[in-house]
Amino acid sequence: MTKFLTRWVIMTLATAITVWLVPGLHIVGNNKWFAYAGFALFMALINASIKPFMQAVSLPLSILSFGLVALIVNAVCFELAGALASEVLGFGLASGSFGWSLMGAVVLSIVSGILGMLNFD
Repeated sequence: MTKFLTRWVIMTLATAITVWLVPGLHIVGNNKWFAYAGFALFMALINASIKPFMQAVSLPLSILSFGLVALIVNAVCFELAGALASEVLGFGLASGSFGWSLMGAVVLSIVSGILGMLNFD
């Protein structure tokens, strides 16, 4: 349970940094930290449940495109997490276009990786 909470806090901080860095992303709701935490929660749930299936299905195309399809899968998961958080919780993250979601997914991946390396579990 502690490991999950630590990863959730890391993803929440990474989401805050991503929204700050990518101008096409904005929060939905009045409290930005609830929006970041809600988005991070749904992103973690999607990464654990739906994303592996999507990656397995798209693996042949991903190999043929040298990984470009994997970027699209990440952007779709980013959009889905934002939409679910906004609809279910009433706060979350929204993007101006699919391109901003693609950039947000890449930046979120890099930032959360860096923050994850700083974690000394």
